[in-house]
Amino acid sequence: MTSGLVPRDAATVMLVRDGEAGLEVLMLRRALDAVFVGGAYVFPGGAVDDGDRHDDLDPVCRGRSDAEASALLHLDGPGGLAFWVAAIRECFEEAGVLLAYEPDGDIVRLDEPGTTERFAAHRRAVDRGERRLVEVCAEEGLRLAVDRIHYFSHWITPEGPPRRYDTRFFVAAAPERQTPLHDERETIETRWITPADALARHAKGELDLILPTIKNLEAIGRFATADELLTAAEEAAGDVPAVLPRIVDDGGGMRILLPGDPGYDDAGDAIPDGAPLPGRPGGPALGSRR
Repeated sequence: MTSGLVPRDAATVMLVRDGEAGLEVLMLRRALDAVFVGGAYVFPGGAVDDGDRHDDLDPVCRGRSDAEASALLHLDGPGGLAFWVAAIRECFEEAGVLLAYEPDGDIVRLDEPGTTERFAAHRRAVDRGERRLVEVCAEEGLRLAVDRIHYFSHWITPEGPPRRYDTRFFVAAAPERQTPLHDERETIETRWITPADALARHAKGELDLILPTIKNLEAIGRFATADELLTAAEEAAGDVPAVLPRIVDDGGGMRILLPGDPGYDDAGDAIPDGAPLPGRPGGPALGSRR
């Protein structure tokens, strides 16, 4: 018997830049005592909250309507823009980076003392649920830069775990005049790293990564520069397949199958009852956070 738990919508954003060693991505380390994937290195992201779904999103977003966002995500109805808003909000809450336009059309600058302090207060209020991000935008005259955030991949947690997520991964260029900083609550470390280095350190046991993070690092690691990645992501945004891992017992233990792997079509969607997940201690986490 499986849980039958409906996956919760979630959004994650990979912030990228060009570093001395090539393409770099921002990663945050989850707090060690976090209920979900404590201690793992992740991209900013989390569940889509009710505050992300209001019908007043179009006026505060620039470059993409809710109808266009829903079409890109292949949703049957409205609500697609909420995933972009959630990705921006989570990035602001967890990393202190705000992907939004000033009235003059430039990305908001957070490197001046007065602005830094003011937006730090906004960040705390949004993180605590005291204010919605769209309310902050209205007060500051900002519009969320949804046109700079490109849909990249789609992962769904299989049945079985107590937490399931239907997670949309996005990619965006890191703003030049903002400095990422973990929140010291959900996240305890901020790190710019090349995908190859992250994967190599994971193989050595130095970085704990969950399966969707590994696969997205492999995917973005094929690109030499941020521009190459962002251009490719924008061109392919309307053709992103959903990935639903399946877990099978091959007699020697549990094994993860992905679409295209031998035996995938014959395996069930659910994790067998009582079966420990393979991989990281306690099993690999197949989804998002919160």
